[in-house]
Amino acid sequence: MPVAIRPATAADLSTLRTFEQGVIAAERPYDPTLRPDPIRYYDLEALLASSDAELLVAEDDGLVGSGYVRLDKAQPFLSHARHGYVGFIFVVPQRRGQRISGTVIHALGAWAAARGVHELRLEVYPDNTAAVRAYEKLGFAPYLLTMRLRTEG
Repeated sequence: MPVAIRPATAADLSTLRTFEQGVIAAERPYDPTLRPDPIRYYDLEALLASSDAELLVAEDDGLVGSGYVRLDKAQPFLSHARHGYVGFIFVVPQRRGQRISGTVIHALGAWAAARGVHELRLEVYPDNTAAVRAYEKLGFAPYLLTMRLRTEG
């Protein structure tokens, strides 16, 4: 079933907070540095208010997905001045595999492109192979690998 994509509103915040907890639960197995619940990843109110970000939802008989793009200043040594940072890609479990995340990401890319930004970036845990494959199918390619070392102390 096709979904409608629209900008999120303050009326969506309760559902979006539930989606946020779904993202955290899905990522927790990949990140031993996350604090115990309850935690939050996103300042959703700031995303809604920002002219440099677009928070979208996918809906049919209710909200079924989300995502945002935030226009960030690029490092001065890069060939582009700004890029779009994509985050909060979430689809309710019963609707996964229906290309909803791709529809959201394409809409986010169009929003960024309309503002002259043609480089999109996102972060994904490398061990989250299902997410990596999904992003690769949309055209994303690995760029940098962030590494960590826990020292004593």
